[in-house]
Amino acid sequence: MLSEEQRLQQFINTKGKQLQELPSKPETEPVKAKLLQEVEALLTQQKELQTQIRTSSPKYAALQYPQPLKLPQIQQQLDKDTLLLEYSLGEERSYLWVVTPNSLNSYELPAREQIEKAAKNFRDDLQQPTAGNLAAKTATELSKLILAPVADKLAQKRLVIVADGALQSIPFAALTEPGKSAASSNYQPLIVNHEIVNLPSASTIAFHRLELKGRKTAPKTLAILADPVFGVDDDRLSGKSKALAAELDLRSQLQQSALKQAARNFNRNGWGRLPGTGEEAKAILKLVPSSNYLQAFAFDANYNWATNKQLSQYRFLHFATHGFADPNSPELSGIVLSLVDKSGKPIEGYLRLGDIFNLDFTADLVVLSACETGLGKDVNGEGLVGLTRGLMYAGAERVAVSLWQVSDEGTSQLMQEFYKEMLQQGKSPTAALRAAQLKLLQDSKWNKPSYWAAFTLQGEWR
Repeated sequence: MLSEEQRLQQFINTKGKQLQELPSKPETEPVKAKLLQEVEALLTQQKELQTQIRTSSPKYAALQYPQPLKLPQIQQQLDKDTLLLEYSLGEERSYLWVVTPNSLNSYELPAREQIEKAAKNFRDDLQQPTAGNLAAKTATELSKLILAPVADKLAQKRLVIVADGALQSIPFAALTEPGKSAASSNYQPLIVNHEIVNLPSASTIAFHRLELKGRKTAPKTLAILADPVFGVDDDRLSGKSKALAAELDLRSQLQQSALKQAARNFNRNGWGRLPGTGEEAKAILKLVPSSNYLQAFAFDANYNWATNKQLSQYRFLHFATHGFADPNSPELSGIVLSLVDKSGKPIEGYLRLGDIFNLDFTADLVVLSACETGLGKDVNGEGLVGLTRGLMYAGAERVAVSLWQVSDEGTSQLMQEFYKEMLQQGKSPTAALRAAQLKLLQDSKWNKPSYWAAFTLQGEWR
């Protein structure tokens, strides 16, 4: 049924493109009317099919549309060292609920527009490699709006964030500790005193825990994919292969699938090689015995490898490549793998959200060491629908994703530290990510938030 849904989506995209390209002339009106009628019929079919999918797969429905839990059930998911912060942004006023195992407090916050403006300024500043005073200033401004009312409750507890609206696309780890100075020299982000985890909802973690209860740990340690081959200009292609690839690429430009078109819309200049991902992967592999890892570089970093059932044998799955999230049609979001083979021939190279929902992982952690993999479509009442949701449905206990286009070199540094903390120090993924971010924060070369703050962890914190 998911395959049929994808097929219908491709038809809808094709018809939509034809409509956009029709010239505005009287003689084209009958064609336009016919196309509109066809699109309406396809949309009706798609909605009916989605209803069937929800009905026939309770697991899918529970993750995509979880039934809200009562307060006692939510409190059962927490421990004394964990604080749940749940936000709801409204037109006139917003709200924050703070939940512990034995208490519930609610707070009124400013209107959505004020909070989202501050969140956008904060996010924009964080992405600047030279951000110092600016990031500290906007971090403090947003912190005053959304954290100041609960400053006395934070202590050094783990913060589980259920965000809303624009707050879903900012890293709480980089917000200023409430009550601290806005001066960059005294900038103290939340990560200094807190582990931070994100959830689409409190109900989702309850369902996820129930679904994964009693599951055996995967027998092997790490499967890693890095540095795929994206195009004809890659120096790993021979001269003959480059010529063939260029010819085939030109020939196929008019026959792009909906997904390829969506990907190109996100990156019109093509996907540039990420050499740092190869170095990142090799450094991480040194931490694991060769008998316990599986690797895929260059041409081997392809669709067949990423969808192979052998990945279910590994605790950690690491994809170091480009990714893209479509905020309008989340089913077109994807992870970019090798797009050509050794002869230069184009191959299926996009691991789509629909593909991910059909995978079967037993992973403790899936890392998407790529750009903007933590974004998606903000569906009212459901949160972000994107790659994270798909990976959790596929069986990942937790997912590490990025919120903006990350630095190739900076990400390599962060990921190496992240895996050292997990594999050598035995820390949980949430504790390990915090430790790695703190290490970069203390390094004068990497202490700008643009290097360490982009990655967030979603899912299980235990």
